[in-house]
Amino acid sequence: MNASRTRALRLPLAALVCSVVLLSGCSDSGSAGSGSAGRKEASTTQAAQAVAPAADGDLQSDYQKVIKDVLPSVVQIEAGGDLGSGVVYDDKGHIVTNAHVVGDEKTLKVTTANSQSPLTATLVYSYPQQDLAVIKLDRVPDGLRAATLGDSSKVQVGQIVLAMGSPLGLSSSVTQGIVSATGRTVSEGGGDGEAGATIANMVQTSAAINPGNSGGALVNLDSQVIGIPTLAAIDPNLGNSAAPGIGFAIPASMVKTIADQIIKNGKVTDSGRAALGITGRTVVDDSFQPAGVAVVDVKSGGAADKGGIEAGDVITQLGDTSITTITSLSEALAADKPGQRTSVTFTRDGSAKTVDVTLGEQ
Repeated sequence: MNASRTRALRLPLAALVCSVVLLSGCSDSGSAGSGSAGRKEASTTQAAQAVAPAADGDLQSDYQKVIKDVLPSVVQIEAGGDLGSGVVYDDKGHIVTNAHVVGDEKTLKVTTANSQSPLTATLVYSYPQQDLAVIKLDRVPDGLRAATLGDSSKVQVGQIVLAMGSPLGLSSSVTQGIVSATGRTVSEGGGDGEAGATIANMVQTSAAINPGNSGGALVNLDSQVIGIPTLAAIDPNLGNSAAPGIGFAIPASMVKTIADQIIKNGKVTDSGRAALGITGRTVVDDSFQPAGVAVVDVKSGGAADKGGIEAGDVITQLGDTSITTITSLSEALAADKPGQRTSVTFTRDGSAKTVDVTLGEQ
């Protein structure tokens, strides 16, 4: 599935905070009259109407508590004139966000919940392959509150979630929805027609994810960050505009794995992402339909090199998965692990060949 990055747009829109309202049913009292059955129905209806406001109030209180707990840990990030969001990771001033929010910037401006003016921050490391980055405040303000990351394995479809960030530059905005699916593999749209990152195990949500939400927080009702909102789906039938109610977040487990390595080592040392060790491009057939990935360059000592794959070969299958584009190859690799043994089918000089390779690490 292709998705667009949620970059900031400068539009003068009003901020909205969404909430769920539980509606009680209505009954027709015209024929109930004065009979005992009518009195019982009326009594039941009155009881339901009495309970409904309390239920509404409970859910509203839950929302307000979560917002009070987590929103102070969500910051606004300005990078080269673009706005995005971030989540305070620890009390030392580390903030996790998306790599595409940071871009090529090394110095950024951060507005925290309790700062009167933007603070400066420095990039620690950006890891575009997973679209994650860590920045660090040059000065840690008093009262900086780190968010609590949840257990991604416990995220369930149907779970109520809130998305917090700075959509369209509107800081401290909150939207609500549910977890629509888990385990999605999604490919970002790259700039200038290039393929972006392919990310596995994404959390799909119906909570509104708009430009500027990137790097913010997807939060459960236990006030735990379960994901970092990153992408909004696009609909090719609507001119590649955003498809409402389909957004994606990087799961908290991956965020923690990558952020901990960056903070400890200054870089990612164990990505957990499989690699074939090639540079490739999509090729088309005589009908101008995508027909495989042409190998442009082979990394010396990589999986493809050890398997005998050469520049000019056209990869058409990885394991049991047909490969037609560079994106489909990236998505197939995202489902595998480094060290895994798999087969690669390719054509060379018009003949098909299949070799076994041991996947490397990206």
